[in-house]
Amino acid sequence: MKVNANQLRQGQVVDIDGKLYAILKADNIQPGKGTPVMQLEMRRLSDGVKTVERYRTTEQVERAFIDEHEFQYLYQDGESYTFMDIATYEQLAVPQEIIGDGAVFLQEGMHVSIRLHEGTPVSLAMPQRVTLEVTETDPVVKGQTAASSYKRATLSNGVKTMVPPHIGTGTRIVVNTADASYIERAKD
Repeated sequence: MKVNANQLRQGQVVDIDGKLYAILKADNIQPGKGTPVMQLEMRRLSDGVKTVERYRTTEQVERAFIDEHEFQYLYQDGESYTFMDIATYEQLAVPQEIIGDGAVFLQEGMHVSIRLHEGTPVSLAMPQRVTLEVTETDPVVKGQTAASSYKRATLSNGVKTMVPPHIGTGTRIVVNTADASYIERAKD
């Protein structure tokens, strides 16, 4: 199915010259002068080679048909992560390179969406938000205005992020999995 390049998103799979590529990052670049373009960072599924391509936003790109199933994260075993299909209870090992940087946000029992092409895992879609505990924060500096000041914090999974001054050690917060940014204090 052909779609405009500006409709492509991270996690989708495209067919370019008969080869399948998983989109790792999709940036819409709008220069001050000239036509807007989509810059796609992709990984070829057959051999794992990464490539970067640019397409005009109105250019047509072939999207591959893939199956999407809901899985539950079980455990990590070396370089692969094991998931269980919610419907069939079958287990599936997914290599680290398919999960990418989002692997640090995986929590036991977490539900994720895995896209499969002919039974082979192609990409993984994490939940947009996860709740984590702050394990360490910088002290609040007196005299800072609360409106625009943030301080560094380390989360329970080892990720560092910026949080408002009222967040202290032991506080549970909601974090965006795309960029590890603070969203809000957890409501539990």
